Amino acid sequence: MLMYGPPGNGKSSISNGIRNSMNDLIYVPNALEYAGQVITVFDPVLHSPVEDLMDSNSLRKRDTYDRRYVRCQRPTVITGGELSLSMLDLIYDHKARTYQASMQMKATGGIFIIDDLGRQAEPPQAIVNRWIVPLEEQRDFLALNSGEKFEVPFDTLVIFSTNFHPNKIFDQAALRRIFYKVKIDGPSKQDFLKIFALVARAKGIEMDQAGLVHLIRNKFPTIGNVFANYQPTFLLDQIKTICDFESIPYRMTPDLVDRAWANLFVEDEEIVR
Repeated sequence: MLMYGPPGNGKSSISNGIRNSMNDLIYVPNALEYAGQVITVFDPVLHSPVEDLMDSNSLRKRDTYDRRYVRCQRPTVITGGELSLSMLDLIYDHKARTYQASMQMKATGGIFIIDDLGRQAEPPQAIVNRWIVPLEEQRDFLALNSGEKFEVPFDTLVIFSTNFHPNKIFDQAALRRIFYKVKIDGPSKQDFLKIFALVARAKGIEMDQAGLVHLIRNKFPTIGNVFANYQPTFLLDQIKTICDFESIPYRMTPDLVDRAWANLFVEDEEIVR
């Protein structure tokens, strides 16, 4: 899946929501062995173990299963600008003389989210090129330090999230292998006002007509009336902070709107050194 669109409209939240909808459990191997080499798969940072359940009605024994596996929630691996191609291969630990599984291997049975695609050191096309076969054939090939390669399943939902238009960062061969492409755009003015009212109510800030009119008529035209889903929360949190600092009731006046807006964007200016 490829989600694209302007920043601050919920691409990352939607990605995490997809993971949260998968509320069943899987069994993750502690490690696997190939050609006499041990590859560690279970990662306590990425995998969330679930304790064995007791049936209180029948008082039966704890569920039993092969203890070489760990019962976990479906994993979610999230990477951003720090992602490098080396993280998609096995990593050898010279002290332990074992391998760490690749990031996508640890995400098996779950979701691999690549956030802020286009901010990595490698170009997006190179990242997708590494996954041409896995995305199409649901199998991946990994290599030991000896150069010996072996095949592993690629059972992972990969979600790419980017602020760039897909045609600017991918060629058609790459786009063909990404089955779903979803544009996450900003809200209309009407939807923005609905979101603003909901957030203000949740934060206990009384809506002021003069302040809201000032925001819509005087502030947003300066940025071409580009509305984003993050703006109501950001602006109202700024207003709350100002009111708390000055020990005044929560309200939304034109003056407070101006002060909150000043922290939403940074004006261009020359910095004197």
